[in-house]
Amino acid sequence: MEKKEELNEIYDTLVRVSNAIVSVINIDITIVDKNLNRIAGTGKYLDSIGEKLDRNCLFSYSLRKGESFIVENPKYHKACINCENRKKCKEQAQVCCPIIVDGNVEGVIGLIAFNAEQKSIIEKNKRNLLEFLNRMADLISSKIKENRKNEETILMAEELEILLNSMDTGVISTDDKYKIKRYNSIAKEMFNIGENNYIDRIIKDIHIADMKKKKCQIHNKEFEYTNNDRKYRAFYNVKPIIIEGEVTGCIFTFNKMKEMLKVVNDLSNTNMTTTFDDIIGDSLELDRVKDYARRISKGNSTVLVQGESGTGKELFARAIHNSSDRRNKPFIALNCTAIPENLIESELFGYAEGAFTGAKKGGKLGKFELAHKGTIFLDEIGDMPLHLQTKLLRVLQENVIERVGGNNIIPVDVRVITATNKILEDKVKDREFREDLYYRLNVIPINLPSLRNRVDDVNILAYNFLKKFNYKLDRNIKYIDESVIDLFKRYNWPGNIRELENVVEYAVNMCSSDTIKLNNLPRKFKESTVYKNKTIDNIIPLRELERIEIKKALIKFGRDKNGIEQASKNLGISRSTIYRKIKEYDI
Repeated sequence: MEKKEELNEIYDTLVRVSNAIVSVINIDITIVDKNLNRIAGTGKYLDSIGEKLDRNCLFSYSLRKGESFIVENPKYHKACINCENRKKCKEQAQVCCPIIVDGNVEGVIGLIAFNAEQKSIIEKNKRNLLEFLNRMADLISSKIKENRKNEETILMAEELEILLNSMDTGVISTDDKYKIKRYNSIAKEMFNIGENNYIDRIIKDIHIADMKKKKCQIHNKEFEYTNNDRKYRAFYNVKPIIIEGEVTGCIFTFNKMKEMLKVVNDLSNTNMTTTFDDIIGDSLELDRVKDYARRISKGNSTVLVQGESGTGKELFARAIHNSSDRRNKPFIALNCTAIPENLIESELFGYAEGAFTGAKKGGKLGKFELAHKGTIFLDEIGDMPLHLQTKLLRVLQENVIERVGGNNIIPVDVRVITATNKILEDKVKDREFREDLYYRLNVIPINLPSLRNRVDDVNILAYNFLKKFNYKLDRNIKYIDESVIDLFKRYNWPGNIRELENVVEYAVNMCSSDTIKLNNLPRKFKESTVYKNKTIDNIIPLRELERIEIKKALIKFGRDKNGIEQASKNLGISRSTIYRKIKEYDI
């Protein structure tokens, strides 16, 4: 904001100050801003308000110096030497006083004598007039500061209102009687707030007296409210306004359930969008499973993904979700073996406030509520406790859940995808898994091939992992030796793709050239590969056989004195030889 505008905004004050001065001392007065624009004046200056003064005038000098002074002979003062109006100037004396605001000169107030009588008044009252004019300048300065503060307050209020109305959260402030004072647009939309509303019209079960007495805060408390005859669920927070130890009101914030679920959706899906194209491999076995999964992804039926550990069951679950009509809704994953049995029920179904010792105030949402309108993926479903299988069956049959310790039935719309590396039919026979639940889950079965059954994908997977760990470990390895690829293809991969990934990561760490070779592979992997691939065409070096057998003997008999004695006897070598071989082979 320009300073000229500031002086103009207090124009009425300037006029009152000018008229007051004239009435007391009968000398004309004028006020200019820092750009030498005349803002106010009396007598002869009334007709020249708005004009711009010469840049070499006395007022310009006062602006530059920032000091008060009296000029008894204006035409001959050093500040007037270059003034364009010097020859025709009618001023006989002048008192100038800068208007200083926060250290900056914002203008000048001046007294001007146009006759001998007015000049005499100035000459006889120099000190008093300077002090008086300084006080008037201070008065104008204070008014400018006050005006600035008022404008800042108005601007802050406008910014605060814009900020509150731009939030996705409803905000309500109340007085100490919990009458609603202010609210933002979201709160008005949520609750249809009108005149003389109290907060307990919105939150029915709030204990206002207790809250005020304890001066307590409330976090994420769930409640229901009605708007246009429709019921909604939301959460509220309360923070008391405490002034001098007394509660003078409260700030309530509200979040709609659906908005909170959207946040969870955004967070749970960040950088985790997996499609079928992201599942690496082009073998006939894998292509057949991917085509099948693409076809069934469009429906809502439950899916049971079966396969050995490390075959990519969660990848398929995510790809099914992201190929379905639920792709823009939450994908919530839970490993049934990763959570203690006593906690898995509350993780799945949530809990009500006070359900057990340590339960959060307001309760907690379960995975099924978080997955509403989306997909829930339950990995290792075969290890789910029997008592929870009954609750899961109810969800699948009735599409409702009930929180732990709660008594409200909550409807949910969730597609269920489960996965297991167990043979569920055997668990059903052993009565470790409910038969009715098994048939509910196994509506659409998907069987993932193990890596040993898709050998054609080993090469492409290995190079894909090489690229990944080059980036992760800041390496630049370009090739995998053909002998390594050949070994990979002959190995049976009990850990499947996950095991291959681990082997490649190890090799990238160990490799010091641009090509991964056999000596870069983990020792245990090479040893297990040797035994699983012994054929007449697969010649094993004697040194490698010797090292392996010595290691086996040490594992069996131990490394103490008696163990070494037993190992040397069984290997048919002396103790000194076995010690030398241990050092030589770094066993």
